[in-house]
Amino acid sequence: MNQQIRARVKNTFRALRQRNYRLFFIGQGISLIGSWIQNIAMSWLVYSLTNSAMMMGTITFINALPTLFVSPVAGVVIDRVNKYKMLIWLQCFFLLQALTLAVLTLSGVIQVWHIVVIGILTNINAAFDMPLRQSLVINLVSDPKDLSNAISLNSSNFNLARLLGPAIAGVLIARFSEGICFLINAVSYIAVLWALLQMKLNLPANNSHVAKDLKKGFIEGLSYARNMPPIKTILIFLAFVSFIGVSYPLLMPIFADRILQGSAKTLGILMSSSGVGALIASLMLAARKDVRGLAGCIFLGAVIFGLSFIGLGLIHNMFWAVLMLFTLGFGMVLGLISCNTLLQQMVDDDKRGRVMSLYTLAFIGTVPWGNLFAGTLAQKVGVSHAFLVLGLMLLAAAALYGKKARKICFDCYIKQ
Repeated sequence: MNQQIRARVKNTFRALRQRNYRLFFIGQGISLIGSWIQNIAMSWLVYSLTNSAMMMGTITFINALPTLFVSPVAGVVIDRVNKYKMLIWLQCFFLLQALTLAVLTLSGVIQVWHIVVIGILTNINAAFDMPLRQSLVINLVSDPKDLSNAISLNSSNFNLARLLGPAIAGVLIARFSEGICFLINAVSYIAVLWALLQMKLNLPANNSHVAKDLKKGFIEGLSYARNMPPIKTILIFLAFVSFIGVSYPLLMPIFADRILQGSAKTLGILMSSSGVGALIASLMLAARKDVRGLAGCIFLGAVIFGLSFIGLGLIHNMFWAVLMLFTLGFGMVLGLISCNTLLQQMVDDDKRGRVMSLYTLAFIGTVPWGNLFAGTLAQKVGVSHAFLVLGLMLLAAAALYGKKARKICFDCYIKQ
């Protein structure tokens, strides 16, 4: 029995045997904890400054709007440049932005317009960073069979950070201030920069046949995705789910304050609970030996995600809120990682940057609109009713995806 457990653990973490990926995993893990500390502190700071769900949604909408315009260009650029060097520069920019936010907050001069400007710059940076990280992973693992495991471990890293970050942020905000959280995030980027500089990468030559014209390069990538039924289906479904469901962190400060009568510490506990569920889902997927059958996981994840939203709309106590956040995190990540893994296994290498930029556009680009919708909805009908409406919309999206997916052989398009 012990031997079987050891074999299963070894299989779950097999991508970590490779040095470059191990460095990436460690550096990114530390940085992600800092990012989640900042995310929670930012949401609490915005809520403290505005005390309005609609204003929170509006600010988040404005901050993230540039992603819609930058992501299409980002994919073409990523397919043409040295991914490693570009990633290092992006981390430097993230560090500078977090440090600026920390100085403004700790000095007591922070205003809403500061948050908007820094948020816009951060999201422009993120529009390049996210698809760049996704497309670089394949260069960090020498065995193609380990790619799906590396993708799942990336998500487990992200979700471990989502477990630890909010809990740490809740304590820091209560005992110190949001500014300390922003400073810690700035320092955390030093870890990922160190890890990147320790790597020894032998990247393939840049794609010489990628269109030099950005517009043509984007159209080529868009046409490729449109003519691949499983890729097209996943991207459209992801856009709907992100619009409807990824807005939940925006609503959580309001839920913690008005429904549970809690504080920043309450918010940290709730978000950490979703992180536990998400971490378990990512580790379950990492333990899989085969990527086939993940199309069903996408549907199952969406159903659990939607039912969790409905549960949040019906409850008014801490115990059930923690439980619903746990299942919410589990369902969300089960679906999202499955989407990411299938895309990475189906896309051609020379289109990877552009397809992953479309993934970013679907995943992140729809969020500002979703935040604006969710914030306005919560302002009009209350946060509990907003969760009910969003949950029903998620279940409808899951049903439409399930109907479409039954007509497509996803496994037939897997390259490895």
